[in-house]
Amino acid sequence: MAAPANSTTFSGDVWAELRLADARDVPHIHSLIHQMAEFELLTDLFAATEELLTSTLFPSPTPPPFTSFTALILDLSPSPVVPDSSSTIASRRFDLSASPLADPEAAAFASPRGGGRVTAGFVICFPNYSTFLSKPGLYVEDIFVRAPWRRRGLGRMMLSAVAGRAAEIGMGRVEWCVLDWNKNAIDFYEGMGADVLPQWRICRLTGAALDKYKGNQEEAADGKAAA
Repeated sequence: MAAPANSTTFSGDVWAELRLADARDVPHIHSLIHQMAEFELLTDLFAATEELLTSTLFPSPTPPPFTSFTALILDLSPSPVVPDSSSTIASRRFDLSASPLADPEAAAFASPRGGGRVTAGFVICFPNYSTFLSKPGLYVEDIFVRAPWRRRGLGRMMLSAVAGRAAEIGMGRVEWCVLDWNKNAIDFYEGMGADVLPQWRICRLTGAALDKYKGNQEEAADGKAAA
């Protein structure tokens, strides 16, 4: 089947780089989150804006990576990538000679780093804490690869890099969630050595259910003083 007229076809050697994101990546991060919401059938929960992403992910001054909200971008390049010690988390070369890849969204996801690079995915993670281990851990909020670039080992590259960084800085574990119907993802994570814990359930307060607790600290303090 011929590639769509507006596609960019990648063949031969392609270089992948997982790097720290910055504010220039926010439009792509926003679009990728929306694509993820569509894939997960959760667009009714999607309320992210570029303004909120910028203010929450890239405050000034920006905390060191992996000590607060950390956004990583996966870029693909048709030419060799020179790792940057200040931003590159992982990189690898892979060969598409046997199976050239058509990316119909390559122009829309042109990387702000230039050089013909295309943004293909992202990770957002942040530290948490395990009382049982008495160690910090890392929670992966999102890991996502755009459809044309899936099943190329890029998800494994991304998760391996994040897990490796967590281990290097002494964290006790890495955790994330997976939808119970996403068998491909569950099999992939188990294949990487992760335990899927069916006995745990997510509990969440959000929206109006969360807002109704505003002011409760003051009420509790008043009640204690009266007692």
